[in-house]
Amino acid sequence: MRFIAIILGLSFGLFAEVTPHGPQSHKRTAPPAPKLTDAQIDQALKAKLAKSKMARNGFTFKVSNGAATIEGKASVIQHKGAMTRMAKTAGATRVVNNIQISEEAKAKAKAKLASGRRRAQIKRGDPRGQTR
Repeated sequence: MRFIAIILGLSFGLFAEVTPHGPQSHKRTAPPAPKLTDAQIDQALKAKLAKSKMARNGFTFKVSNGAATIEGKASVIQHKGAMTRMAKTAGATRVVNNIQISEEAKAKAKAKLASGRRRAQIKRGDPRGQTR
C-alpha cells in the first residue's frame, strides 16, 4: 500500500526533489538592497526630479528614517503615481504621497473614462466588431 502512495505521489508531483542535503529549493532571492541614509535618498530624489518634466510642478519632499513625504499640487493625475515610483527608485523604504490633484485634472480624467466606456460598449454591441 505504501508503494502505491509513493508512486501516486511521484506521478502527481506531490513530493519535493530530495538531495542528500535535504529538499531542493528553486526560489531565487535578490540580495538585500543597501540601506541608504536620508541624505542619500534626498540627493537621489532631487537628481531624479531635476531630470523630469515634473520638476516644474514644484513638488516638495522630506526624507525621515528612509520614508519620503511628498507634497504639492499636480495638474496631471499620473504625476502623483510617478512621484511615488520616483521616490521608491531613489531608495525610499516608504512613501507618503500628499500630492493634491487639481479639479480640472479630475474632470478631464472622468470625461476620458466615460468616453472610453462608451466606445467599448459600442464595439461590444456590434456583432462584427465594427463601430457605427
